[in-house]
Amino acid sequence: MYDEDDENGSYVVVVNDEEQFSIWRDGTPPPAGWRQVGTAGTRRECLEYVERVWTDMRPASLRARIAATSG
Repeated sequence: MYDEDDENGSYVVVVNDEEQFSIWRDGTPPPAGWRQVGTAGTRRECLEYVERVWTDMRPASLRARIAATSG
């Protein structure tokens, strides 16, 4: 068993079809519906990456629906 909060462990960044991000322990397949984005590193490095790129927390389907109705 491993500690999910292990700062020295190796993690990967994953994303789902709604463009929601998370990190996952490296070497463990991500859950169904999630895929790796190509960024890996320590827990801190992966969380910093997610903070930089995930600037709009709304699901992709909601952003698309709002864009379609706002013209």
